Amino acid sequence: MSNVVLVHGGFVDGSGWAGVYGILRRSGHAVTVVQNPTTSLADDVAVTHRALDRQPDQAVLVGHSYGGAVITEAGNHPKVAALVYISAFAPDRGESVNTLIADPPPGAPVPPILPPQDGFLFLDKDKFAASFAADVEPDLAAFMADSQVPWGVDALGGAITEPAWRSKPTWYVVATEDHMIPPDAQRQMSERADATVVEVAASHSVYVSQPEAVAAVIEQAANGIT
Repeated sequence: MSNVVLVHGGFVDGSGWAGVYGILRRSGHAVTVVQNPTTSLADDVAVTHRALDRQPDQAVLVGHSYGGAVITEAGNHPKVAALVYISAFAPDRGESVNTLIADPPPGAPVPPILPPQDGFLFLDKDKFAASFAADVEPDLAAFMADSQVPWGVDALGGAITEPAWRSKPTWYVVATEDHMIPPDAQRQMSERADATVVEVAASHSVYVSQPEAVAAVIEQAANGIT
């Protein structure tokens, strides 16, 4: 049995991990789902650290989307044995989500992020499914759009001090149909992190739409550290 800690990204909460959670639990893993406030990188790292502190032994730390920035910083925790990025940001030292999205490749889809309100961001509900969850069952995608968690502007600006992927074994799931983080950007980040890469034909919400594929990579990481 391995311990797995799952970290969600912006606009969503930990409930999106339900499918992955169930598969891992049935396989005998102990799973913790972090509920980040997504208000600042420091706050989210602190919440993730508290979840890691509670682990009885070494753990695999998994992050989706912005959660990748969180695990890049939080993954330096002594109980983290491996990292798994799921269509996620993997910043280097001094980088933030803002710096990684500042210069999108030509022709890349533009995420439908609305202007900030009181320091928080939302996606346009009418465009949420197409950009974030194109292969998720429509009713569930609508629920995700209507239950968005405000994403703090400060969280996007949080810079990494020391990227954990420099010292921890790393896996990366590239979502090849992602309209939030361009697949080529995912490939570049995964290559820089010297990650074991698995490509899945899926939207940004690959962890929701294809939980089996995501859980399989997490199990690879768990098996690689035992």
